[in-house]
Amino acid sequence: MIREAELAQLMFKLARSKENWGVKYDRLEHFKRFQNLKEIVKILEKKRWILVKHKPNYVGISLNPSFKKEIIEFIGEEMPYLKGVLK
Repeated sequence: MIREAELAQLMFKLARSKENWGVKYDRLEHFKRFQNLKEIVKILEKKRWILVKHKPNYVGISLNPSFKKEIIEFIGEEMPYLKGVLK
């Protein structure tokens, strides 16, 4: 079972340190520390909060800028100590 906090952690990593919104993709292999990475990506893709780009050599992910407000609110709810860090 995937916890909401895991979803928020992955999205925070993309938003804060990688600044991946829209056309900036990061390789899925850079997120190995997430044990349930495939399931997390599947859930977030279903919500349309992340964009998944399948390339011949890798799979890239990026946050969907159309849902920026919702994503930032979700991260703030699940990780209250980070509230106000993302804009």
